[in-house]
Amino acid sequence: MKNIFTLLVLLFMAFHGSEILAQVTPADTNLYRVVKSNNQEYIGRILNDDGREVLLETSSLGKIYIVKSDIQSITIVHREIDFVGDEYRGTGVFTTRYQFSTNAFPLQKHDNYALVNLYGPEVHFSVSKNFSVGVMATWIASPIVLALKYTIPTRNEKLNFGFGTLLGSAGYLNQGKGYGGLHWGMVTYGDRKNNVTFSLGYSYLNTGIETGEQMYVPGTYPVDLTNGFYDYPTLTPINYKTPTMKAPIIGIAGVASVGKKASFVMDIMLVFGQKTEDLHSQEVYTGYDPITGVPTQTYVGPISTLSERTNSVNCLIMPGMRFQKTENKAFQISLAGVIGNTTKQKASTITTKRYSFPVPMCTWFYKF
Repeated sequence: MKNIFTLLVLLFMAFHGSEILAQVTPADTNLYRVVKSNNQEYIGRILNDDGREVLLETSSLGKIYIVKSDIQSITIVHREIDFVGDEYRGTGVFTTRYQFSTNAFPLQKHDNYALVNLYGPEVHFSVSKNFSVGVMATWIASPIVLALKYTIPTRNEKLNFGFGTLLGSAGYLNQGKGYGGLHWGMVTYGDRKNNVTFSLGYSYLNTGIETGEQMYVPGTYPVDLTNGFYDYPTLTPINYKTPTMKAPIIGIAGVASVGKKASFVMDIMLVFGQKTEDLHSQEVYTGYDPITGVPTQTYVGPISTLSERTNSVNCLIMPGMRFQKTENKAFQISLAGVIGNTTKQKASTITTKRYSFPVPMCTWFYKF
């Protein structure tokens, strides 16, 4: 009798213990994105994880087992954010980019992308959680630019900060003498599908190209007669390079989803250019003997310098549409254009020139 009573107590405890365990361990209803080492991915609910295998229930393949040693990453996805209709799009590797400028959203781990423009290719890599590195170039691979971006998230998911740098070289053009850079900070408000970014930057450019002025060392140089020919002196030229052009930049850009697979993209940049260039002039003439008319000396006068100051304001407007059929590919077209004004001041003379011209752009995005 005692054994029977003990057995009933144990069964009662086991029954209620399992009931309590079921109450404190509810079923996991989250959706997960499982990416294998070969970049093959699955979306579904994790039914079981025994440490060696993961049992995943997907909508397309049903229940499948995946060996954990083959898994590269497991992340939670949100249907209301990461899906367009019934198609998974994720956070979107292309959502970090407008037309030319970027926003403060980071490239996620293993989210690398390339893009092809009419003027040349680009490629960008996620190096760490909030840091990415890219390379931009023309179709002749010169000039070439190194792109760096670091993002700073906040507790507010819709507010993000970031910094970016572009460092460029002329490459093999002009023997690599040209260089330039653009450094900026930015703040982005919104989510990856609908957001606006405000940025402030500073740019500079030196083409390394000589102005073409050949200024000589001032002085008086004799002219000798050698073997019946007059040997004029070799003058030492003083070359002047083009000065560095500097320009603060204000940018505002944004994107708005207008359909399941389309987004409106706007990118506007105000560039306030400034350049001060010294214009040089010099008198060079040959002196002749007043009796024989034979050249005797070459006279090189002093160098005269006149400064020319150039100020310009250029507005680059880039409205466009982005069409993304899949998570890995997108196409963007932009009807961009430039409206500008340049003022040159030389001594008391001021000249102003206004101009505008279109710069249509087509861009193909590829995730890898």
